[in-house]
Amino acid sequence: MSLKPPKKSDLDKSWMKARRDKPKKIQPEYHLIITEGTETEPAYFGAMKDIINSAYPDRIQLSIYGAGDSTLNLFQKAKQLVLASANGYKHVWIVYDTDDFPAEHINKTAELCVSESTEETTYHAIWSNQCIELWFLLHFSYMQSDLHRSSYWPKLTEILSAQALGAYEKNRADMYQILFPYMNAAIANAKKLDKINNGKLPSASAPGTKVHVLVEKLKPYLIEVT
Repeated sequence: MSLKPPKKSDLDKSWMKARRDKPKKIQPEYHLIITEGTETEPAYFGAMKDIINSAYPDRIQLSIYGAGDSTLNLFQKAKQLVLASANGYKHVWIVYDTDDFPAEHINKTAELCVSESTEETTYHAIWSNQCIELWFLLHFSYMQSDLHRSSYWPKLTEILSAQALGAYEKNRADMYQILFPYMNAAIANAKKLDKINNGKLPSASAPGTKVHVLVEKLKPYLIEVT
């Protein structure tokens, strides 16, 4: 290869011009949150989606899908949505309550999330035993007693009423805004339950919830905005 400087007559030729590579467009990280319920969970996570998608469209994008289905069917619907996605989902969060569903179905969904995860897509089992209202209550206090989910509604109503916020209803659209100031407390309380439930299957982890795993993933984007 010649070390001589190029001739002046060659400088204007296209093959001598400096290469200008086009900058690569960085795609946002796509997340799918698919929920068993069609009201409570979509309203709560939908509020997060609206904040994050508008503030960080180039960094992260959330999609919410209220499936109205449960456990094993919910996982299969999630897989179908992943296959149909043009962008590809990096994280798929399967949000479901244990309710009174068979233990084998509850646990199998969590197992599938592990076995079906790939380098491209990670599935997360975000279960609550017995229901997501446990996560709501953990914002206000730590509770370790295995209470039936029917007792959660009166407790939430009592707390909300004390703040002049009315009664709790499953389709309340403002739960995210109400709970946000207590998010750190809820995460800490959920982690305490995690330690107690360490080694137990989801169906036996009562009370217990994994919602904090999803919320912690999204929290940096929520804190920066508020």
